[in-house]
Amino acid sequence: VFALSGFLRVATGFDIGLSTKCVVIPKEMDMCHKIGYSEMRLPNLMGHTSMAEVILKSTTWQHLAHTDCHPHVRTFLCSLFAPICLDTFIHPCRSMCVAVRDSCAPVFTCHGHPWPDSLDCDRFPADEDMCLASLTKEYKYLHKVLPKPACQACPAVEEFFTHKRVLEVFCDNNFAVKVKLSKKRTVFGDQEYNIECQVEFITQGSLLPYETQSVIQQWLLINENCTQRMTLTHRPMVYLLVGNIEEGIILVNQVYRWQRRDSQLTLATQKWRYHKCL
Repeated sequence: VFALSGFLRVATGFDIGLSTKCVVIPKEMDMCHKIGYSEMRLPNLMGHTSMAEVILKSTTWQHLAHTDCHPHVRTFLCSLFAPICLDTFIHPCRSMCVAVRDSCAPVFTCHGHPWPDSLDCDRFPADEDMCLASLTKEYKYLHKVLPKPACQACPAVEEFFTHKRVLEVFCDNNFAVKVKLSKKRTVFGDQEYNIECQVEFITQGSLLPYETQSVIQQWLLINENCTQRMTLTHRPMVYLLVGNIEEGIILVNQVYRWQRRDSQLTLATQKWRYHKCL
């Protein structure tokens, strides 16, 4: 997914108002929708000169944006790929780049890639200059900081088990999420996953159901190699993901394939309401 290309070019090379134009952010760039503006400058800060190039090059980054690896990942990426249509280019500050890089680089590492040279944070202006600053400290005070999924070895998908064994696993973990997965091919020929989550069974701890759904979706995107193993066909498949939240990190420890006639999982979830862990 992260077959990244394109090099960052400094905006001073563009004659603002003469060399650039305002265009509507295309529908294909959904990561840059609902971010507070609808028109962008072209060429952009990545040096892309045509909308076709912008769409093509940004597709490799849409996946990163959807992982929500940092509160400002969309702001950061869109300031480069779809800069706001003002009289001058507004760069992201170096501090924003560093904050996003530190949070999102593990996603690249999980896919076998280093943080790209095209986004070397030293290329961005210091915070004293006019630029987009990171609001991470304020964000933490205003929003609940959710635990983050980690890049991890894929748990084996279990198909043969007893309800007693599943109950033991429930006792050893603190969430279980029923996930329906399917995949579709995008207009660019890439694989894209359609993820539906239903939160059931295990105590959520400090997480609310919709928060659990959000972090599990992030886990499936970050650990895409695991998701690929579970979506071998385009037919929707249902899985039960069981795991723990440890020191702010979400780890999936067990994966069960939930087949339509699987009475053992159904039995385990029914008995769980009255089960007492040893």
